[in-house]
Amino acid sequence: MIAIILGLLIPLIGTMLGSAFVFLMKHDMPQRLQKALLGFASGVMVAASVWSLLIPAIESGADKGAWAVMPAAAGFLFGIVFLLAIDELTPHLHVGTDTPEGPRSHLSRTAMLALAVTIHNLPEGMAVGVVLAGALQGTAGLSMSAAVAVSLGIAIQNIPEGAIISMPMRAAGNSRSKSFAIGSLSGIVEPLGGLLVLCLSAWLTPILPYLLAFAAGAMLYVVVEELIPEASQGKHSNLSTIGFAIGFVLMMVLDVILG
Repeated sequence: MIAIILGLLIPLIGTMLGSAFVFLMKHDMPQRLQKALLGFASGVMVAASVWSLLIPAIESGADKGAWAVMPAAAGFLFGIVFLLAIDELTPHLHVGTDTPEGPRSHLSRTAMLALAVTIHNLPEGMAVGVVLAGALQGTAGLSMSAAVAVSLGIAIQNIPEGAIISMPMRAAGNSRSKSFAIGSLSGIVEPLGGLLVLCLSAWLTPILPYLLAFAAGAMLYVVVEELIPEASQGKHSNLSTIGFAIGFVLMMVLDVILG
């Protein structure tokens, strides 16, 4: 039970740590650091999607031979389509831009920024919940240690994410406390999403391979649609490439050692 609670809360703690940067830095985050952190977050999410989600999804159907890959393929594509639909149907605003995406609305800038973060964090919370559910049910390739590794990896990439959210809020004129609170609350959807998956795990057991791949597809959608484009624009894009490599290797090592 303690491992489950920690698994759900560790990503939120990572977001809170990153949001606390607002108390340590007087000005907006340097562009070089932001590029490196965006690349790092991308690397962690890609590695987690492959080692902790897609591979276990395929291995769980090993008795089906070559057809074992089909649930993973279907779930992955559905995850992409699901996030694409949410992205198109939800009014939101990404950090560093003034052009809202999705349908027209009269929501405040803060509300649309919060919705963008929710879209980003939802698949991460689901990924933690799915891996925890798979570990509890003894799914092939998944253990409680592997679930904690996923949670730690997401928490590590949430540190720069929290900072990337709270620092612009401070630069826009909000107090440090308010900026920290908004940055921290941006991660609350993760433990809630993970808890929801766990609560439904008894009914979701037959489709667990699909859910693992679904979470992978949703996470990679965020990487390809948001993180990598933001990290590649403008100067210092090479720092994002270095950050990606470090994040990918770190998450891969965590998954192998703790898995």
